[in-house]
Amino acid sequence: MMAGFDHASGDIIIAMDGDGQNDPAEISKLLMEIEKGYDVVSGWRKDRRDKTLTRKIPSRIANWLISKVSGVCLHDYGCSLKAYRRSVIDGVRLYGEMHRFIPIYTAWQGGRITEIPVNHRARLRGVSKYGLNRVFKVLLDLLLVCFLERYLTKPIYVFGGAGMMLLFLSFLTAMWAVGLKLLGDVSFISTPLPMLISTFFTTGVICGLMGLVAEMIMRTYYEAQDKDVYQVRERINSKKV
Repeated sequence: MMAGFDHASGDIIIAMDGDGQNDPAEISKLLMEIEKGYDVVSGWRKDRRDKTLTRKIPSRIANWLISKVSGVCLHDYGCSLKAYRRSVIDGVRLYGEMHRFIPIYTAWQGGRITEIPVNHRARLRGVSKYGLNRVFKVLLDLLLVCFLERYLTKPIYVFGGAGMMLLFLSFLTAMWAVGLKLLGDVSFISTPLPMLISTFFTTGVICGLMGLVAEMIMRTYYEAQDKDVYQVRERINSKKV
């Protein structure tokens, strides 16, 4: 799909599966919605012609999870039949199955999204590669999407926050060990507390250093490629210098 986006030349890009289950006759409906001003029009396989146990149920669970976590409510994230404005696709790089999250990227950037029911055909040939394990893959992809959206430009908040929490736990554990020694005459080496103190402290320092390294990598990523940390839909009475 990424290869298709890279080589498409139109202002509106439409993607669909290559197994024949998506109906090309639905393209006109997608275009009608795009003309209303939407940036992404997502297909909804309302009457889906797939197996219930291995396809429909995992898909419903995955769609529910994605909607709850992202705040962007769609019935069918997995439907490949979608229409995109080029302005939404430009600059987006897809890895694995991240294409299903393009509507989320768009909504988070202030884009307009809608969903319409589309015809779905029964599979006539080929074998589906999806199953119940799809839910767990979607969870991992969703975790990555949420991390990139919230912390891509400020990774120190994640790693530094975890580091500070671990250092605080190290301090509390040390106070606990000292309290046991002073009040109960309990030897340090008779408890696992010294090991916990060193583990919490070392891990906290490592997390803090990882946060600093991540900050440098992030800045290099943007500045070396002259990337912007924002998106512009259009310019009015303005020129980019």
